[in-house]
Amino acid sequence: MPAPIRLRELIRTIRTARTQAEEREMIQKECAAIRSSFREEDNTYRCRNVAKLLYMHMLGYPAHFGQLECLKLIASQKFTDKRIGYLGAMLLLDERQDVHLLMTNCIKNDLNHSTQYVQGLALCTLGCMGSSEMCRDLAGEVEKLLKTSNSYLRKKAALCAVHVIRKVPELMEMFLPATKNLLNEKNHGVLHTSVVLLTEMCERSPDMLAHFRKLVPQLVRILKNLIMSGYSPEHDVSGISDPFLQVRILRLLRILGRNDDDSSEAMNDILAQVATNTETSKNVGNAILYETVLTIMDIKSESGLRVLAINILGRFLLNNDKNIRYVALTSLLKTVQTDHNAVQRHRSTIVDCLKDLDVSIKRRAMELSFALVNGNNIRGMMKELLYFLDSCEPEFKADCASGIFLAAEKYAPSKRWHIDTIMRVLTTAGSYVRDDAVPNLIQLITNSVEMHAYTVQRLYKAILGDYSQQPLVQVAAWCIGEYGDLLISGQCEEEEPIQVTEDEVLDILESVLISNMSTSVTRGYALTAIMKLSTRFTCTVNRIKKVVSIYGSSIDVELQQRAVEYNALFKKYDHMRSALLERMPVMEKVTTNGPTEIVQTNGETEPAPLETKPPPSGPQPTSQANDLLDLLGGNDITPVIPTAPTSKPASAGGELLDLLGDINLTGAPAAAPAPASVPQISQPPFLLDGLSSQPLFNDIATGIPSITAYSKNGLKIEFTFERSHTNPSVTVITIQASNSTELDMTDFVFQAAVPKTFQLQLLSPSSSVVPAFNTGTITQVIKVLNPQKQQLRMRIKLTYNHKGSAMQDLAEVNNFPPQSWQ
Repeated sequence: MPAPIRLRELIRTIRTARTQAEEREMIQKECAAIRSSFREEDNTYRCRNVAKLLYMHMLGYPAHFGQLECLKLIASQKFTDKRIGYLGAMLLLDERQDVHLLMTNCIKNDLNHSTQYVQGLALCTLGCMGSSEMCRDLAGEVEKLLKTSNSYLRKKAALCAVHVIRKVPELMEMFLPATKNLLNEKNHGVLHTSVVLLTEMCERSPDMLAHFRKLVPQLVRILKNLIMSGYSPEHDVSGISDPFLQVRILRLLRILGRNDDDSSEAMNDILAQVATNTETSKNVGNAILYETVLTIMDIKSESGLRVLAINILGRFLLNNDKNIRYVALTSLLKTVQTDHNAVQRHRSTIVDCLKDLDVSIKRRAMELSFALVNGNNIRGMMKELLYFLDSCEPEFKADCASGIFLAAEKYAPSKRWHIDTIMRVLTTAGSYVRDDAVPNLIQLITNSVEMHAYTVQRLYKAILGDYSQQPLVQVAAWCIGEYGDLLISGQCEEEEPIQVTEDEVLDILESVLISNMSTSVTRGYALTAIMKLSTRFTCTVNRIKKVVSIYGSSIDVELQQRAVEYNALFKKYDHMRSALLERMPVMEKVTTNGPTEIVQTNGETEPAPLETKPPPSGPQPTSQANDLLDLLGGNDITPVIPTAPTSKPASAGGELLDLLGDINLTGAPAAAPAPASVPQISQPPFLLDGLSSQPLFNDIATGIPSITAYSKNGLKIEFTFERSHTNPSVTVITIQASNSTELDMTDFVFQAAVPKTFQLQLLSPSSSVVPAFNTGTITQVIKVLNPQKQQLRMRIKLTYNHKGSAMQDLAEVNNFPPQSWQ
């Protein structure tokens, strides 16, 4: 066969292609030639062919047929072959390919090779694509190279050890002796990689973190030498000595100093020195200052040092670089809760960022501005934010309007200012205002009794001839219906009253009804307002009757139903009309959750019993309950009585009912408002007796053996049992959830269902986060009433987030000890 073309010629040829089809044709032709060469077992040009194949792989073409050829090159004795072979292995192989296990022996031989460059190739490959099996087999060789005196190998071995620890965390202790002397190395490459290794070990193990805290003085000394050292051409970047190593050391100090007074005290001086001596004219210096700020804010630093860090972020806000300004705003947003007064000093600069052309900077500046609002600056900040709302892009209007509503509700200096501000938002943001703003504003107006005449007059003026802003029209229609008599009376103490007749008011509401811009909801508000005016107006009742009767044949079902009911009110129940349509009472904003109300006092949450309602009698969907019914032996599943509030948002109110039909699973991750759509279930007397948020009774009989109810994917759940002396039919089960993985499990929710002959109740859990490495547990109490002394059976559902993924699992528990139910 003729000699294959060189890689350089192939690149030149591919670049001459004028179309994608022409390029594909060239690639396919060359791939065919390479396959033929591979079949001929051509050792002479194998290296050249694999190199060309890797180039085509980088262009996005399939190159998997070269995997075995890479292994053959790795087994070669020539360095050029090994270099291309290892490069091909890193690009074409990963732990999903079983072929990669075939190279384990070759890597082990090359790690013990006499040439350091061959050893370096093997370390790079293992550190890039080594699977957990390979890491277990080769960890000993890596640890041996970590102790060598060759700095070229030590830095590569340190990075390879990082990969080994990530793949097999239990091998971490193997590298502990070798890491003790790494920081004494003079070579900056070894220092850098050793700091990376120490950081990885401290992040993954609390024991390692405690062990390495004694290295803080040594790290401080290294950082001080970097700052004080003179010019070094080998490590200098824009006049700063090895900024990459400085950044890595600052990150490690941040981890070591977190929640530790002694370590934080030891690094306070050097952090102040770095913050004051680092040059800010270059981006390199800004990178070091940013890491310094993060470290200062994360450790237990002195108050003066924290003010210095926030002032650095304030200087970042004046930088011309958009990225630096964005980073500064993001960092200030994280620290504003802990150092509010220090961030307030930069309020004017932050508000100026609202005028920036970059949308990312605008959004961060808007969020930070809302975080800075308090009772002292509410008027000035609202003025700036309303100006921003008037000129910002549409994608900001909804968030900005909601933020203004919340801030005004919390810090409003007066009722009139509050109403004026919200009306300004409604007229500025228009239809971008979120739906929940309408009932909130109506509630505010209802509670401000002395402002009713002023408010209805302002709203009437606001909607004259403009029905495009639906939230504004809805609020105005509601207020006109409630307080229309105040509107036509011409009495307003707050400003000069307007003169308006009953017919003019009805003209406005009828215009809303027939406007093409009005939504179905807005028309419903308008029709109800017209009906309410029938008891507030005296001269236009016949006109109101006519309008209501017209909409009795509307194609809008909601509007039609309202009109038909209002017509019936006029005809059959006219004697009740004035009482039914009287003015709404003052509304109280109460957050309820099923059978309990959440009463917050000083940040603590306590359940307060409310009047409960029976569940709806209509049939509920059962199409999705088959898995639970099958495992529990039929559809005799009892409803579970929730005694603790759930943290589900309103949009997920019926999630469990939709998922499991007429079966209620209960879970209690944390205190939060519950959706009103979840049916409330009356509690049996045994559950009301002695109900509290405490996990245990005072009259409990123990001695029942515990069981492991669930163990999978690092999550373990154990049940411990106790029996009440006062009611032997009540068994109290305490669950303990532990996590043996290296990362926390967040948003943990435990839910359960039992057959109909039992009654079950869940109390609040101790937390919603299961800590990693078995460093803590979540406890939650289940109370089970078993009057017939039957064998316990339970179906459990677990949901949590782990490693960025939402996890969910179902299981059945049938191994309850006899003492728990007999």
